[in-house]
Amino acid sequence: MTIESTQRESTEQPSPRSAGTSVQQYLDSDARPVPAALRYDINEDLGTGDLDVERYISRDFHDREVQKVWRKVWQFVCREDHIPAAGDHITYDIADDKLIIMRTAEGEIKALYNACLHRGRALRQEGGRVSEIRCPFHGFSWNIDGSLKNLPCAWDFPQVDPAEFSLPEAKVEVWNGFVFINMDLDAEPLADFFGSMLNDWDRWDYTDRVVYSHFGGIVNCNWKVAGEAFIEGFHSLATHPQMMEWLGDENTQYDVIKGENWSRQIVPQGVPSPTIANHISEQEVLDSYYETRAFYTAGKGRDLAVGDDGTPRVPADSTARRELAAAMREALAAQFGTAQDHWTDSELLDGIQYFVFPNFYVFAGPRTNAVYRFRPLGNDPDKCIAEVFLLAQQPADGSHPAPSAPRWLQPGETFSDITEIGLLGPVFDQDMANMPFIQQGLKTLRRPGITLARYQENRIRHYHEILDEWLAR
Repeated sequence: MTIESTQRESTEQPSPRSAGTSVQQYLDSDARPVPAALRYDINEDLGTGDLDVERYISRDFHDREVQKVWRKVWQFVCREDHIPAAGDHITYDIADDKLIIMRTAEGEIKALYNACLHRGRALRQEGGRVSEIRCPFHGFSWNIDGSLKNLPCAWDFPQVDPAEFSLPEAKVEVWNGFVFINMDLDAEPLADFFGSMLNDWDRWDYTDRVVYSHFGGIVNCNWKVAGEAFIEGFHSLATHPQMMEWLGDENTQYDVIKGENWSRQIVPQGVPSPTIANHISEQEVLDSYYETRAFYTAGKGRDLAVGDDGTPRVPADSTARRELAAAMREALAAQFGTAQDHWTDSELLDGIQYFVFPNFYVFAGPRTNAVYRFRPLGNDPDKCIAEVFLLAQQPADGSHPAPSAPRWLQPGETFSDITEIGLLGPVFDQDMANMPFIQQGLKTLRRPGITLARYQENRIRHYHEILDEWLAR
């Protein structure tokens, strides 16, 4: 089923939707023409069955995932701007597999297995820029394209043909500035793996984006427990109550298409949660957004009405959502020196998030964008690595600042301690606070599976349906 056909088919839902205003109704009143990529609303019914707890806590299940999933699927490893010059590289670990993602002298990107072909010693412990890949143990070295450079005491290795002693490689492809690898040399092309999702992305070009912040930490839960928290907005009611005045949680739109490796959600922002919508004014929505998001400076770049205290006001003939989108358009225009009138309110405000199995979460739109990634920590099903990449458009002067090194949370630190992410930090801390207790609870749950909402958590069900398909191969 292609996205072109699904856009024109019935939008029947598998269960009743929230009584609140739907995303599509908000789009009906958007200040700009809304692209077709945002105008479909498809959530195919995947039933109401429980999910087996063992898939979160079992080492045997983890081992199957390593063999059937991590060594077979396309997975995001870095951005092109992480490795702009020859010799630039990052290291990427997944379970027992370790790779070096390297930019060659010819500009090609290679994924080289991070093990010396002599005695197996890891060749690189961290990223950076090198002129060769040299083993610290005995000095065997390879060129940055993986070909053998130096064989110490070559006379003592008559069995080694230098032409056949290159570092093994995984497959590499690039999409929209994102670098993906696949350890299965017979894997389908990345475009085929992405499927119909690519039809949505003609409008969103990320090739000029740069990573201005990359941070993460170790979380005491299974990688799926962490990832699932970011493909549903249902938890915002209890976990993020400070956002209810400007975020539509219960009326988030979830798009699920059977047979695809991706799903989507659109979280309306600049509008109140349906839970409190009858008890809050447009001005209160605007005030809360400025207070908890602090994305804009009141009055900067536009003739914005303000109250006696200097705070922005919502005109009688407008809405908080429209005023916020207009402020964002003008802020972007001032930043880049060109008009930004083509962007819709939705693209400027809403959380338009695409998830590609198994762990690539990317937000669409013209503003600063987040990308999430979750992966196992070694072979421990009770621990994972959680990471966030923040992308921004390249500065108007064409400068290309080098990405900063990843910021890893140290014992006792929280995301709130990362000052450059501002008020996003406490939101991540709220999410992360749940996860170790979920992992603990799964082990004491006195029923065979967890129970999911039919609509709001259907992306999770779809996620596991894809997982089961890979495990069955």
